[in-house]
Amino acid sequence: MKSRQIRSKVTSDGQLVLSLDDAEVPPPGPDEVIIRVEASPINPSDLGLLIGPADMSRAQVSGPPENPVVTAPIAPGLLSSQSDRFDMSLPAGNEGAGVVVEAGSSDAAQALLGKTVAVIAREMYAQYRLVKVGQCLELREGTTPEQGASCFVNPLTVLGMVETMRLEGHTALVHTAAASNLGQMLQKVCNNEGIELVNVVRRPEHVELLRGIGARYVCDTSLDSFEDDLIEALTETGATLAFDATGGGPLANQLLHCMEVAAKAKDPGFNRYGSNIHKQVYIYGGLDTSPTVLHRSYGLAWGLGGWLLTPFLERVGPEAAERLRQRVADEVTTTFKSEYAKEISLAEALDLDNIAVYNKRATGEKYLINPNKDLD
Repeated sequence: MKSRQIRSKVTSDGQLVLSLDDAEVPPPGPDEVIIRVEASPINPSDLGLLIGPADMSRAQVSGPPENPVVTAPIAPGLLSSQSDRFDMSLPAGNEGAGVVVEAGSSDAAQALLGKTVAVIAREMYAQYRLVKVGQCLELREGTTPEQGASCFVNPLTVLGMVETMRLEGHTALVHTAAASNLGQMLQKVCNNEGIELVNVVRRPEHVELLRGIGARYVCDTSLDSFEDDLIEALTETGATLAFDATGGGPLANQLLHCMEVAAKAKDPGFNRYGSNIHKQVYIYGGLDTSPTVLHRSYGLAWGLGGWLLTPFLERVGPEAAERLRQRVADEVTTTFKSEYAKEISLAEALDLDNIAVYNKRATGEKYLINPNKDLD
């Protein structure tokens, strides 16, 4: 079996090359299945490999529409960050869903034949994907591949944030870029579980969107009153844990500073080391690629670190991870429902106009790839 797939290569002379290639799909082993992929989202985490630091405003396309090749330059100052992948053609796409069309000989594999499953397995921007049975999440009857395509990255990240809050002894959360698909899911989970959530957004329309799904605290960074609004929300909720999707710029610093002001309001008085309340910000995305800027005005009881889904799942262990996976399967059409602006084919994913939209990573403009669209 052959499968068309999107591949990304960074050359040592500073070019990004996106192409459609044919790959052999070997027969499934006893505990393996082959999925006909019918839906795979373009998440911000996918764009790191797919496009990386390339300047897509200078991209060019060659070849016929059904088999395009996209090239774009990478600035010399950014090229060194890609050295580990120089001249390697890498398949893209972290997650997706489809129908099992071939299965290995084991009972577990045979039980999935003809079933709709979701999977996080990388290389998902492909017509067909060979995966282990244990990587598959069987979707409830009636759930479509489109509904199940985003079963892993966003929903499990949301549940991971809530579990991290509990594991580390916090009682409320802050989330930035909060009007995203992930942010809306997080608000719904917090609504259901009675968790106070402070949402940080960038536009007034995002405030209204989140208020419409039950958000009580929404702070808009575009307003002059942003820090005052954030301090008020932090004082009311007692939130001391934030998950930041932006990464760069001053936002992490603002979060820590405002947490400290709120903490001092509850425990006034002089302390040369700041408040004793630990304040934590985890960066889990990179919507802002500029340096993270800190001006330490919040004492010494604070932390700034990175947070990734896979290490979190390893931390909680397989039993807890499976419990979270099954919750996602149960609520994939409700709490964890994803919305897409457009469904595109593999070739359309390499169209420069489409790239210009989905590479912005803007709220409400998430794209879904159907690798078998136009190829039936």
